[in-house]
Amino acid sequence: MRLTRFTDVALRVLMRLAVAENEEPPTTREVAATMQVPYTHTAKVVARLQHLGLIEARRGRGGGLSLTGAGRSASIGGLVRELEGPGDVVECEGSTPCPLRAACRLRSALRGAEEAFYASLDPLTVTELVASPTGPLLIGISSGRPDTG
Repeated sequence: MRLTRFTDVALRVLMRLAVAENEEPPTTREVAATMQVPYTHTAKVVARLQHLGLIEARRGRGGGLSLTGAGRSASIGGLVRELEGPGDVVECEGSTPCPLRAACRLRSALRGAEEAFYASLDPLTVTELVASPTGPLLIGISSGRPDTG
């Protein structure tokens, strides 16, 4: 299974904000630059995360992005499920339907594998993702001084 770029960026934005507690809240533009992602893509991700209640975005002087309590404790598996949305790993019903779809065992096996993938991420939270060595590295990157530990 491969995550969409949107989900990848969302996870990185959440991780970046999880280490921003003791600093001025970063702007969307600053987070985009730190994560080396286009601003427009980051802005869409930020809007979705805000809609989900995982981050707060304040405009103007003293504004910026911050992680909410729900964002800190969010299950990575649940978050990936939400961001990836429903769908099969393989396309069986597309414009050219698979001739095996009526009796295929592969489709259900792949569904089981996909659920096992999500289940392995369920116990992880955003806070846990930024434990050492990741958190110090993120802090170093955002300050312009990579800290490898």
